Amino acid sequence: MTYCVAMRLRSGLLFASDTRTNAGVDHIASFRKMYQFQIPHQREIVVLAAGNLATTQSVLSLLNARLSGDGEHLLNVPSLYDGAVLLGRTLKEVVARDAGGGMQGQGVDFGANFLLGGQIKGEGPRLFHVYPQGNFIEATEDTPYFQIGESKYGKPIIDRVISYETTPLDEAAKCTLVSFDSTIRSNLSVGLPIDMLMLRANRFEQAMKPPHRIGRDDPYFLSLRDGWSKGLREVFDELPNEPWFDS
Repeated sequence: MTYCVAMRLRSGLLFASDTRTNAGVDHIASFRKMYQFQIPHQREIVVLAAGNLATTQSVLSLLNARLSGDGEHLLNVPSLYDGAVLLGRTLKEVVARDAGGGMQGQGVDFGANFLLGGQIKGEGPRLFHVYPQGNFIEATEDTPYFQIGESKYGKPIIDRVISYETTPLDEAAKCTLVSFDSTIRSNLSVGLPIDMLMLRANRFEQAMKPPHRIGRDDPYFLSLRDGWSKGLREVFDELPNEPWFDS
């Protein structure tokens, strides 16, 4: 399992993903789930992947391999919408190929979810959730974020904090890391390190820099973890007890 979050806010875009793919008593594996496609000063595209690892790796391998061809690829699509169409089409191609041997009928799930976002010069920042069937939806001001993977543990904090209009990227990053901490505490299949990338709107400043990696010894993440746990306990202690038990 995995956990990925992407947000489109007025202040810009945020992407975060964990790196754990398998979890068990004797087997924990890590793979990068964040991928960048960039042309300096022209386009910044980020893809997050969750689901069947063979499927996600095949999709990303095809997207990268076709960058040097004459056909449509993520470095020449005219819009992020066309990028989402391309990603969905590639996903359907991989699933159709790999499921052709009848493995789907044997309980093998080839499905995968992707988050694709960024900005192409000439249009504003955009964010899409591409489903296993290849179709997709776009983030809006009313729904400014998407999650894929093990989403339920980290969703409540995001719902309470994030606002398209008023949340700056630094606060979005803080909220996202608290969301990851809640998920990591409750589910073994999500784990550190976390990759995080923030893109300010209309700046095109990432310029091929890798995402920031947050490991288990990261002092900021540790301070957030401790502060959030302490704050929750203090607020809980201040809440009144129920009035009807002894009545």
